[in-house]
Amino acid sequence: MRRMEESYKPLEIEQAIQQSWEDTNAFAAHEDSNREKYYCLSMFPYPSGKLHMGHVRNYTIGDVISRFQRMQGKNVLQPMGWDAFGLPAENAAMQHGVHPADWTYENIEYMRDQLKRLGFGYDWNRELATCDPDYYRWEQWFFLKLFEKGLVYKKTAPVNWCPNDLTVLANEQVIDGCCWRCDTPVERKEISQWFLKITAYADELLQALETLDGWPEQVRTMQANWIGRSEGVEMDFAVSGENAALRIYTTRPDTLMGVTYLAVAAEHPLALKAAETNAEIARFVEECKVMETSEAAMETVEKKGIDSGIKAVHPISGEQVPVWIANFVLMGYGTGAVMAVPAHDQRDFEFAHKYGIAIKQVIHSLDDSDDNCAEQAFTDKGILRNSGEFDGLTSEQAFIAIAEKLEKENRGTRKTNFRLRDWGVSRQRYWGAPVPIIYCDDCGTVPVPEDQLPVTLPRDIVLDGSQSPLVAHPTFSHVDCPKCGKPARRETDTFDTFMESSWYFARFASPKADSMVDEAAKYWLPVDQYIGGIEHAILHLLYARFFTKLMRDEGMPVPDEPFKNLLTQGMVLKDGSKMSKSKGNTVDPQALIDQYGADTVRLFIMFASPPEQSLEWSDSGVEGAFRFLRRLWKQVHQHVHNDLPAPGLNRNALTDDEKNLRRQLHQTIEKVTDDLGRRHTFNTAIAANMELLNAIAKFTADSDNAKTIRQEALGAIVLMLSPIVPHICQRLWEHLEQSGSLLDTEWPKADSSAMQLDTLEIVVQVNGKLRGKISVAAGASKEQIEAIALGDDNVIRFIEDKPVKKVIVVPNKLVNIVV
Repeated sequence: MRRMEESYKPLEIEQAIQQSWEDTNAFAAHEDSNREKYYCLSMFPYPSGKLHMGHVRNYTIGDVISRFQRMQGKNVLQPMGWDAFGLPAENAAMQHGVHPADWTYENIEYMRDQLKRLGFGYDWNRELATCDPDYYRWEQWFFLKLFEKGLVYKKTAPVNWCPNDLTVLANEQVIDGCCWRCDTPVERKEISQWFLKITAYADELLQALETLDGWPEQVRTMQANWIGRSEGVEMDFAVSGENAALRIYTTRPDTLMGVTYLAVAAEHPLALKAAETNAEIARFVEECKVMETSEAAMETVEKKGIDSGIKAVHPISGEQVPVWIANFVLMGYGTGAVMAVPAHDQRDFEFAHKYGIAIKQVIHSLDDSDDNCAEQAFTDKGILRNSGEFDGLTSEQAFIAIAEKLEKENRGTRKTNFRLRDWGVSRQRYWGAPVPIIYCDDCGTVPVPEDQLPVTLPRDIVLDGSQSPLVAHPTFSHVDCPKCGKPARRETDTFDTFMESSWYFARFASPKADSMVDEAAKYWLPVDQYIGGIEHAILHLLYARFFTKLMRDEGMPVPDEPFKNLLTQGMVLKDGSKMSKSKGNTVDPQALIDQYGADTVRLFIMFASPPEQSLEWSDSGVEGAFRFLRRLWKQVHQHVHNDLPAPGLNRNALTDDEKNLRRQLHQTIEKVTDDLGRRHTFNTAIAANMELLNAIAKFTADSDNAKTIRQEALGAIVLMLSPIVPHICQRLWEHLEQSGSLLDTEWPKADSSAMQLDTLEIVVQVNGKLRGKISVAAGASKEQIEAIALGDDNVIRFIEDKPVKKVIVVPNKLVNIVV
């Protein structure tokens, strides 16, 4: 055994420990049906070039949990890979004249080394990059399986178009009217797109949220709201001179008698027909085409419209209702037409005021208070008036009565709707997985045969930002039809990168499978603990849940839900704002590792705040973390040189000070076990160990028992801190125990007997008021406690000569004497 050096040298220690882990393949995971598995996964990174502090926080949390669970005896899997497709690689290629693949793989090499320098315990045998054809071939294969089932389709639809990145954005990728990547204002554009039918799973995705009790309530609520299940009535308004009626859906059929106009989308057939003969309408329709389509934008955009001149017929009253063309109605949502009730919807109210449209109140409050519609819409439910045969009904009664009348006359039907829309997965860019479809003039849309997968990206492309390099490529799109052999055209769109991240966790479970996943996935899935940012609450987490259900229904050995428990970590801030290059407030993790070592960085990031909250960066906090590790090293060094070997514990000869230190030690073990295992409050676990180390420093006894307790306490601190600062703890463990790896050393167990007090201090009250404190033996009976309380001088003074009516003893807490 090497002699323990007096000073703490982190870089030297960390390099040696990391090399030993690599040499022994210490984190390789293997299926073992005789052991309880634990799959811990942090959301994999985009290989942008360098790790940032958000990465460090995310991955340190995952590593701490993984190491803790391993010390509980579980078979732990913690993999790592790269979410490697995406536009930044194309942008970098244009800026630096490097191929996106070369840029990506160079970044992966550098970032992999950074992750290893931080000491994360990953099974690198399972590493994957989503830009690898061996990975995305199975995504293409699966897409074609869904195509066969009718869960994939192509249609022309208005989409959010980023004019800077020249690609389509999902509604969820539009933030405050701008592209989530480059902040360019988004436009609306008609384009042919591939869609996955996520709406076919809307009900299951919503219902299954109730089973995810290991997820934050906030995330479940966000997903439930996004899916947006609603009960309503779908009904038809006949249109004069048209064969087809205007079909609308409403969740408030009780307001039907207050409809004073209908509104249709600018792309609606009625709008396009009106535009053919009216130049003003044609201009308005053109203006709407450049608007973006996200719901967030619809909330904030100025509401504009124009009267189409077309009239519809109210399905119950038979009155003529004007049809307006409005910029707030989207063709891709529902039927592209809505009924407008200005008296009972604020948006409709403001639009009616702006254009002088009638406002007809038909719902009143039950007590006639606060329901005037002169200044704003009355949106609450209530009682119907001005509604003919439905007058006097409550909103709830009217829902049923109006629905029944419409159903009886074949003009409407009750229907459940969802806010969720199908997932558009086409992107007009190069650096993504090609959509495996061929177009033939004779055979139509033809899937690429399975034996021709993967469809790979050509390397000889020109990236100039003018159009998709796949469209411009001289040969990529030219292919023979697999059915008839005639010349055909290959699809030039690539998949949305959320496709790759929707199933990577399953591939980690079976990385070498000659199929999408194999039976190993059955052992490892679901992920026991998933860790990532709250910003992924809707997009990634919803798509991953959807994909898992699709895979299950294809007969793959996967569960109903991919992630059992979810931890959403907060951001890392500096000077009160999120770290970013543009603000110049970033901190380079590599520089800190070089200066202080990885353990100091890990300790600070875990100690600075609870994981769900934002973390404010502090240079002094980093220095404080380093000082603590030096103090821990010094304390162990002092003990190793002065106290070892520890002779063993004689429980019958313990002094009060020795008992107190052992009590604090085992209380700390109990607390830290709960903090790391259940609560994930890593900061309080560290604080408890700091307090224990302070107590050891003040414990100066030199008996054989004292040396043994000091050995026990320092060994426990090293074990408890090892998931957080594994390098220093491994080296200290070797010096304390003179044994090998602590990776699989059993987690310390709290000794309940050590936590018991010999004597207890109990409060004594007289008629409910504090009158004294007594010390009693820990095992004292109720009668003994009563006698000691009644004999206390201070208590006797307050009782005086009054007769005692009752003595109430609350074990281990208080005595209340009633006189």
